[in-house]
Amino acid sequence: MIVGNRSIRSVTVGLAALMVAVATSPLVGQQAPAAPAAGRGAPPAPAATGRGSATQADHPANAAADFSPKPPVVALTADEQVSQFWLPPGYRIAPVLSDPLIDSPAHISFDGNGRMFVVELRGYTQTPDGLDILAPVGRISRHEDRDNDGTFEHHTVFADNLLFPRFAMPFGANAILTMETNEDEVWKITDTNNDGVGDRKELFVANFGRGGHMEQQQSGMFWAMDNWLYTTANPFRIRWTPDGTVLREPTGPNSGQWSVTQDNQGKVWFQHGSSGLPGYFQFPVHYGNFAHPTQFEPDLNILWGAPVLVGDMMAGLPATRQPDGSVIYSTGAAGNDIVRAHRMPADLAGDYLYGEVAGRIVRRLRPVNTEGLTQLRNVYTRSEFIRSLDPLFRPVDIATGPDGVIYIADMYRGVIEGAPWARTGTYLRRKIDQYQLDKIVGHGRIWRLTYDGIARDTTQPRMLNETPAQLVAHLSHPNGWWRDTAQQLLVLAQDRSVVPALRAVALGTRPPAAGPTGTAADVELARAHALWTLEGLGALDAALVRGMLADPSPDIRAHAIRVSETLFKAGDMSFATEWLAATRDRDSGVVIQAMLTMFLMRVPDLTTTVQAAMASNAAAGVRFVGDRILNPPANLLPGGRGAGPFAGDVQQSYTRGSEAYGATCFSCHGEDGRGTPVPGPGGEIMAPAIVGNARVAAHSDYVIKALLHGLTGPLEGRSYPQVMVPMGANSDQWVADVATFIRNSFGHNASIVSAADVARVRAETAGRASMWTQPELERSLPRPIVANATWRVTASHNPDMAAGAIDLAGQPSTGRWNSGIGQTDGMWFQIELPQARRVAGLEFESVPQNTFPRAYRVEVSMDGTAWSAPVATGAGGGRVTTIGFAPVDARFVRITQTTGVTINNVPVWAIGRLRLFEPPTAGTR
Repeated sequence: MIVGNRSIRSVTVGLAALMVAVATSPLVGQQAPAAPAAGRGAPPAPAATGRGSATQADHPANAAADFSPKPPVVALTADEQVSQFWLPPGYRIAPVLSDPLIDSPAHISFDGNGRMFVVELRGYTQTPDGLDILAPVGRISRHEDRDNDGTFEHHTVFADNLLFPRFAMPFGANAILTMETNEDEVWKITDTNNDGVGDRKELFVANFGRGGHMEQQQSGMFWAMDNWLYTTANPFRIRWTPDGTVLREPTGPNSGQWSVTQDNQGKVWFQHGSSGLPGYFQFPVHYGNFAHPTQFEPDLNILWGAPVLVGDMMAGLPATRQPDGSVIYSTGAAGNDIVRAHRMPADLAGDYLYGEVAGRIVRRLRPVNTEGLTQLRNVYTRSEFIRSLDPLFRPVDIATGPDGVIYIADMYRGVIEGAPWARTGTYLRRKIDQYQLDKIVGHGRIWRLTYDGIARDTTQPRMLNETPAQLVAHLSHPNGWWRDTAQQLLVLAQDRSVVPALRAVALGTRPPAAGPTGTAADVELARAHALWTLEGLGALDAALVRGMLADPSPDIRAHAIRVSETLFKAGDMSFATEWLAATRDRDSGVVIQAMLTMFLMRVPDLTTTVQAAMASNAAAGVRFVGDRILNPPANLLPGGRGAGPFAGDVQQSYTRGSEAYGATCFSCHGEDGRGTPVPGPGGEIMAPAIVGNARVAAHSDYVIKALLHGLTGPLEGRSYPQVMVPMGANSDQWVADVATFIRNSFGHNASIVSAADVARVRAETAGRASMWTQPELERSLPRPIVANATWRVTASHNPDMAAGAIDLAGQPSTGRWNSGIGQTDGMWFQIELPQARRVAGLEFESVPQNTFPRAYRVEVSMDGTAWSAPVATGAGGGRVTTIGFAPVDARFVRITQTTGVTINNVPVWAIGRLRLFEPPTAGTR
């Protein structure tokens, strides 16, 4: 049996944003009222009394909360739980798997023979007093319905002893791809003897993950129609190749935290977590993030759950609808699915489903495309698709099954969100204790959703045993799962004998032999899948693609543009002419696709082409995309959130930090660094703005310490719904990259941060076990030593200007020092103090910005003759250089330029506003 990595780092982390609140209810076991009519909602509930700070126990509104002892919540059996659901008329829900067979299911998927893989987060217990220490006790189980009666009666453990596995993506016959939390590798696990247990583990790709808070790590790997693999969080996509090489390309930030799916046109949709709403979906993400300001209908974040009465919300009473006790604003979104099932009502097709664990609901949103732009709208007025009175219902994943119906993974547990949001004294923690929610663990259910009068498809998938020719027939199946799976298996097989058949399907000359309905829609979907299957086989034909660029169907024309990107990258630059012609297409969606492709491929004369398209097509989507291409926001494009002010290694660090910000930080601090607005009228933001934040640009140790250990409590007297969670499980370089980016973006121009800086601070704070508060953190920072006229400064070059590098107390700046000649190895600048001081670093400005030191070492001395070994080495990179080191006694401090050789065309070295720092007060680390 395959087991997890035995070298797993046991780290202290918080909880996934896919599970963002706890729930309690005295209604457990009570018969649910009749469900409201489809499209009609429950009667209006009284409005909330305002918004509060989500984690502050002393919010004034919470003073009225009832924390008196209550009977503990009791877990129901799956059969008992059914009665607690409110469903629209005609819908039925029934369990297909339940505890004790499964425990805390978080992700479900089906392989080519219809076998269900379930990611089980066993051991996922909350410790409300502190951050959880994860143990490698999770597993991936496999379940089969061998007699095809609709019941999964055969069960095996496919992979065991895993540390919070992030996904289980079927990958060909008897194999899955998966990875663990806080690890960096994706592994292929294979069952080689067909006993249902993985017995071979092979590295699929490395450099794929990150450490830190669980909600900020990648989840939900998905093989999309374009044959690329996507996950949440990562601002890149990967691709399998026949020789085993895994390709990687940058994408825009996908605004995703838990789960990935695609629609019939192969556009990938990402599900966010803590925002409570879907992530990115407007256009294919490899063009960048073109999120539109109106992509959600107004008040879409307002929920209409069942009346659970207890009001156990993370934000306390300000986020609780009274008197029914349900959550007002969405805060805990989970697994998503675009309905592409063929045994559900026709009006459900194409709708977007996802779970909201704080509200105990499954939401149903409808994508509405207007002039090329998509807006999501709630299908129900003041209601939701699936609601539950059972406070333990936690719908964390949704999937279309091979039988054409919908499956829902329910973690079914008491505590979903623990520390740092449920610290002792918080409203949330008191609710956990009030109903003994931490006692309810070890459960879980998989639900099957069906509709009256539409029987599930009992055709048993056997695609893993079929020939490529048989698989081609499934490309016209009305169920998206069949089409996706057949395409993946064809690409993995790399059997080119099916190329003629695929060409015929792509051209529409071959009827859909295996499609149960054989409708025109099925034919068109089959054509798209056949085209992309040819691409995956390396069998694209330029003439075929050009023919499809003139197809009567606008969807096929758009697919032809997208797929031609592969030919263009392979050297057929002539497609640029075809794309130019497509910008004059009669369909605005085709025009948008042509502009996006030309933008990505950096086609010459793009500006002129886009301007012409905008002038000739007034569609809102054409104008929006055109404007973003002509005036690209620096923080929304593939490969990074901006060009950055640096070069070389520092620029690479800045770019990596830009990508990390887009993957992890934006959800609270905002795409523009101004803080993500909290839903509702209060005008609050989720976390402090980075724009104009003096703490961000202050001593670099502030940002480093906050990233390593987290930050909680009020800042400048203001409370925020989210805390800064610890990210110290990430590498020193990752922390340095993020710190460098935020200190040099959003209007800041501060010093870069190196991995060595982070390593020093990590060592200094190694014994810290709790998050910082602002007063603690500020007391822990090195303190500037006030300069005065007794300081003596000199330099190896241009010494008469040296005194200008220091601002004396109470006196205006006297200027700056520069070396007078280009930077060379050995030039130095020195400060002599009147008496020895304890010194812990220095900082200076270099103006113009390119006059920073290319490389340096710092030494100290007591007499100006005997010098220490270097206390710090490194390189500058921007306007400000901050150098920290372990505290040392010194009278003389010297910084020496150490480029090694004279650098051609390197400007002078400049220093201004130089400051020395002394260590913080003892005991503040």
